[in-house]
Amino acid sequence: MDIATILGILFGTGVVAAAIFVGGDFGLFVDIPSILIVVGGAMAATMIRFPITGIASALALGGRIAFTHKKTEPRQLIDEIARLAEIARKQGPLGLENAETEDEFLAKGLQYIADGYDPEFIRESLERERDLNLERLEEGQRIFKAIGDSAPAFGMIGTLVGLVQMLANMGDPSSIGPAMAIALLTTLYGALIANLIALPIADKLALKAKVEEVNQTLVLDGILQIRDSKSPALIREMLVAYLPQKHRDELAAMAT
Repeated sequence: MDIATILGILFGTGVVAAAIFVGGDFGLFVDIPSILIVVGGAMAATMIRFPITGIASALALGGRIAFTHKKTEPRQLIDEIARLAEIARKQGPLGLENAETEDEFLAKGLQYIADGYDPEFIRESLERERDLNLERLEEGQRIFKAIGDSAPAFGMIGTLVGLVQMLANMGDPSSIGPAMAIALLTTLYGALIANLIALPIADKLALKAKVEEVNQTLVLDGILQIRDSKSPALIREMLVAYLPQKHRDELAAMAT
């Protein structure tokens, strides 16, 4: 579970709610027509840009990444690959069939080795798997960004609609204040949806895509080295290039 996402949403919502309670009645900030304009309008604009199946998949993917995101460090993957390379050296490729790993991409590569596929097939299959995974993450990021762009725009549209209705009833001065407050609520809703939910999740998906590209490319290289029967020490040395300089220095210090 990604505690940062949960804490961020709860903290942001709490700050806004506290400001509302301190300044007045919470009920004044709830208006169903304004919510419908912002949410419905943002979703309609997103549906025009993207296919419905893509939107449904992106919403599910965004929720899963945002709330269950688990970052795997390249150093952990290198240690895992070196361990598996040691198994392959002692027991042969078939020994990898019973080797356990939590990384699904790595497990698929191990199965290819155990099944005796040639390196070119393994490379092409894993590269295709990686590219499709990155494409899904990038599409999800674009869809959430589209929602984040559309929500404030429809908030402004709702405000304009409210202002038109308010100006049409200028004969009743007592209705101007409440009507103006309701008109401004759509702008508030649009800003909250965009800046507290949609755009942060879009950024998280973009970050996930970068992390996955590095990690899965590292795994792909490690799988090919295991397939070529390279020693665990040599594989570890070759994969160190994926680590930040700080971690490289730590590994060098541990080796000396």
